[in-house]
Amino acid sequence: MLSPSIENLIKIFAKFPTIGPKTAARFVFYLLQSPALTSDDLIKSIQDLKTKTRTCPLCQRFFENQIDKTCEICSNTARDKSIICVVEKEIDLEAIEKTATYKGLYFILGGVLPVLKKEAVEQTLTTNVEKLCDRIKITHEIKEIILAINPTMEGQNTILWLKRKLEGCNIKISCLAQGIPLGGELEYADEETIESAIQNRR
Repeated sequence: MLSPSIENLIKIFAKFPTIGPKTAARFVFYLLQSPALTSDDLIKSIQDLKTKTRTCPLCQRFFENQIDKTCEICSNTARDKSIICVVEKEIDLEAIEKTATYKGLYFILGGVLPVLKKEAVEQTLTTNVEKLCDRIKITHEIKEIILAINPTMEGQNTILWLKRKLEGCNIKISCLAQGIPLGGELEYADEETIESAIQNRR
């Protein structure tokens, strides 16, 4: 029987995406067997994560710069401000950035719309989309929205929902070309596939 402290930390790690109880247990026992500095570094990193990072009011990306009001992408004057790429989560944004070919701006939706039991999620996503719509109306610079949502069943459902929400904004709405396989996710796609999907969007 494991001690309550070990059990509690295993339960916490097991809440992380793609991490099951067995992997969570390996994390905990690694920390127990490692030098104290490793645990201290982890504790400090988590504290810094919670106290130093904040959300960009324009794209909802996390950033740490305490001087600028927006993240380094949104504040970069060299970016094309006429295009916004809407992604499900920040790791998708990073996957697109690695291609070094997309020069527009971003908006992180914060999730996808489930096919069933969607009321609570839809309320959150609606709030986020309203922020995007306000951004479009206020700036008058945005000419195109790229919906770079993962081509899963929930992703396709979200794309249809987003198109309905954005239809009153009177701007071009495009989707990634089918370089990303059905059911695949942007974070796992190679850079060439993502680049092709963006360039051949429709």
